[in-house]
Amino acid sequence: MDLKFDERGLIPAIVQDHYTKEVLTLAYMNAESLAITIDERRTCFWSRSRQELWRKGATSGNIQHVVSITADCDKDALVVEVVKDGPACHTGAESCFFHTLYLSDELKQFSYEGLYRLIAGRKTEPKEGSYTTYLFEKGLDKILKKVGEECTEVVIAGSKQDREETVYEIADLAYHVMVLMVQSGITIEDVTRELEKRHVIDHKVKQERMQ
Repeated sequence: MDLKFDERGLIPAIVQDHYTKEVLTLAYMNAESLAITIDERRTCFWSRSRQELWRKGATSGNIQHVVSITADCDKDALVVEVVKDGPACHTGAESCFFHTLYLSDELKQFSYEGLYRLIAGRKTEPKEGSYTTYLFEKGLDKILKKVGEECTEVVIAGSKQDREETVYEIADLAYHVMVLMVQSGITIEDVTRELEKRHVIDHKVKQERMQ
């Protein structure tokens, strides 16, 4: 395929999470870095600021394993789907795109990925008066205590067979578990992979492993 590189020999590459479809970053490739990316099956870019090849994760360990590379209709831009080993952003955020400029109240939709990004943002950019920021400031022990308390609340609500209260308490637990995940550097993709592994394991074998 004849790609259209710009006058500097570069082509923009939009990096997207294979599992969540979240846009992770926008970087640039030249012909050499694209060839390396395909050959090594991990992202390699051209750093415009340093004027050198840049293998993502070479120093941080946050490697992006390439699943697919697709060119647009004009062949002057790429979408690179990856499975990532760690945060995509140098700030520690899962995605480089976390500054919300506009969000439609009518069209916005909840997602676990969106909630995770919001929670992670409260850690990397603390916000005064934020309960999430408060939990991060208090540290792991406080977060674990809250997860334990919410587990108990779920059990109590479930034992009463109160559907509305149980849903409410499960939502509280899910939120606090995500705070723990961010604190511990665990991503939604990490949990997804674990569930995928369990899905293919025989039920009896899985039970024996868990005992």
